[in-house]
Amino acid sequence: MANRFMLNETSYHGKGAILNIVPEIKSRGFKNILVCSDASLVKFGVSAKVTDLLEQAGIAYKLFSDIKPNPTIENVLAGVAAAKEAKADAIVAIGGGSSMDTAKAIGIIITNPEFADVRSLEGVAPTKKPCLPIIAVPTTAGTAAEVTINYVITDVEKKRKFVCVDPHDMPVVAVVDPDMMASMPKSLKAFTGMDALTHAIEGYTTRAAWEMSDMFHIKAIELIAKNLRDSVAGNEKGGENMALAQYIAGMGFSNVGLGIDHAMAHTLSAYYDVPHGKACAMLLPISMEFNRDYTGEKYREIARVFGVKDVDKMSQEEYRDAAIAAVKQLSVDVGIPTKCEEIKAEDLDSLAKDALADACYPGNPREATHEQVVALFKKLM
Repeated sequence: MANRFMLNETSYHGKGAILNIVPEIKSRGFKNILVCSDASLVKFGVSAKVTDLLEQAGIAYKLFSDIKPNPTIENVLAGVAAAKEAKADAIVAIGGGSSMDTAKAIGIIITNPEFADVRSLEGVAPTKKPCLPIIAVPTTAGTAAEVTINYVITDVEKKRKFVCVDPHDMPVVAVVDPDMMASMPKSLKAFTGMDALTHAIEGYTTRAAWEMSDMFHIKAIELIAKNLRDSVAGNEKGGENMALAQYIAGMGFSNVGLGIDHAMAHTLSAYYDVPHGKACAMLLPISMEFNRDYTGEKYREIARVFGVKDVDKMSQEEYRDAAIAAVKQLSVDVGIPTKCEEIKAEDLDSLAKDALADACYPGNPREATHEQVVALFKKLM
């Protein structure tokens, strides 16, 4: 069986990378741009770093900012209407996963109008055309939505998040400029950085992992282990390295999938509006404990890149313990809470049911029963 690997057509990395946006728009012949960016980024002038460039170049654009942190079906439909009104032939998505996920759904529906019912995009939808071309500009070092074929939308009515996996939604250009991430508060740097670590560890241990994805994931884990603390503390070089690390993790997991951590995190966000990165971060040590006996020798390599000494002299039990301990310590050091106060006992059965139905769950290296998932959620209470 052949392994497929998909990446952006073009990506730019490093300080000043946003200066390539206008040349890309012009070289591709785009005339009318829909800019997708959430209201807070607009309010604090982050989006303006890009829209100012568009204005200076005389490029026509319409700003769409009706995007929630966990974007909803309603956000997507409003964005589709905005794209049609603007006669958009491309999208510039500025933000974290919320803005980029919304842009992907908008772009898919514009070119595949038979999927105008947003719920019809859940799972692996049989779309026939690439989405409206997207230039993705991340403002957080975590989601890597700029290089993935995945997006997640919240169904408020049904209290659930659904994952969409579609090669047609891949942004054509990714612009990873650490200056766009510089204004992130400490808590957001911590949450999104741990989300990136979750991507890397789940992608490294998922059922579909193979040599090429392993190469990306272990390097991402190493970069995060060495740089997340510095990034949260405000160190500029640490932030630059985290911008790269999260992208590298995305290169891997987009092509091989994730696991139970993300399945459970999606459910927490849908029920209680818990920020995605925070949910993933709280669940990471718990999910690693659950999967520990189904990961072969990979926890040894995780421990090694975290800087644990003499891992080759350790027993399998010892290096697995060491890997989990190292992740727990990083989580503590960057201020990740260990409890999710929002969880209600009466929701546990529904939370477990929805997590097991999530599109990320099948990639988990270990099968889980309903009762086991309930027990995992209880560890957060």
